Amino acid sequence: MRIGLIDVDGHNFPNLPLMKISAYHKSQGDFVEFYEPLIGVCEPYDKVFISKVFTFTRDYNAPIYSNEVIKGGTGYDLKNKLPSEIETVYPDYSLYDVGSTAYGFLTRGCPRACEFCVVAEKEGACSIKIADLSRFWRGQREIKLLDPNLLAYPDRTDLLYQLIDSKAYVDFTQGLDIRLLNEEVAELLMQIKIKSIHFAWDFEKDSEIIKQKLKWFKNFSKLDYTKLNVYVLTNFNTDFGFDLERVYTLRDMGYNPYIMIYDKKTAPKQCKRLQRYVNNRRIFRSLKSFEEYTG
Repeated sequence: MRIGLIDVDGHNFPNLPLMKISAYHKSQGDFVEFYEPLIGVCEPYDKVFISKVFTFTRDYNAPIYSNEVIKGGTGYDLKNKLPSEIETVYPDYSLYDVGSTAYGFLTRGCPRACEFCVVAEKEGACSIKIADLSRFWRGQREIKLLDPNLLAYPDRTDLLYQLIDSKAYVDFTQGLDIRLLNEEVAELLMQIKIKSIHFAWDFEKDSEIIKQKLKWFKNFSKLDYTKLNVYVLTNFNTDFGFDLERVYTLRDMGYNPYIMIYDKKTAPKQCKRLQRYVNNRRIFRSLKSFEEYTG
C-alpha cells in the first residue's frame, strides 16, 4: 500500500502518532511518505492519516487524493486512539530526521483534572504506566519525555531509575508536579542528566506550597536557571497583577518563567505582550520590568 501522512500542526515538533503509524506500515512492507498532493493526483494513496494535536490549529482543507482518509489526535477528538498494534510499536524517527532524540510517554493520565486541561478526560484521572523506556528509546543521546504527570504515578522511582540508567540527557517537556516533589524524588532527579526541567504555577490558591517547593528545589539541586523552567498559565481565572507577580517571583528565585496563554484568541493585548516579553529570554533578562518593554 501507499501511505500518506499529514501533520496539521506543522513540523516544528515531531508528531509521535505519525512516527508510530509510519513504523508500523513500513514493517508491513508499505510505502510511507508525507502526503504529496501532486503525486496523489496521478496515483491516489491507499490511505492518508491526518494528525492534529491542537484544537486551535487550522485544519487541512486542501483536496486529499486517497482511497481512505483517517483523522486522529486531540485536535479532532478526545476519544480516538491508535490501535494497540500501532501504539506499542517503536517510532520511526527517520520521518522527522531526529535520530539522536527519542520521544515518548512512560505514563499517561493525571489526577489533578484541571479545568483548562484535557488530559484527565482523554487519558484518565490517575497516572498509570504505559511503557518502559525501551519502548521508544534505544541509546539516543537525548530523551524528550512527554508524560503529563510522571510524579503522580505510585511507582515513579522505577521510572526515574530507568532514566538514570539510560545516561541520556532528559528534557521533561511537560510540567512535573512540584507539589509532589520530596527529597527522595529530588535525589533521583539529580542523578539524571537533566537537559531541561519544567514545573508549573497555574493557580493562586497553590502559591504558598509552590513557592516553598520551588525555593527548596533550587537550593537542593544547584541547577543553573537555564535548565529550570516554570509554565505560567495566563488568561484563565487569574488577573494581570498575579501574572506579573509570578513572573517576577520566579525570576528572583532563579527560574525561567514561560508564559502560556489559555485561548489566545480571547486574551487581552497586555497578556500577549507579556508573553513576548517573558518568553524571549534575552529581552526578559535585560529588562528588569514589564513596564520597560516596548514590544
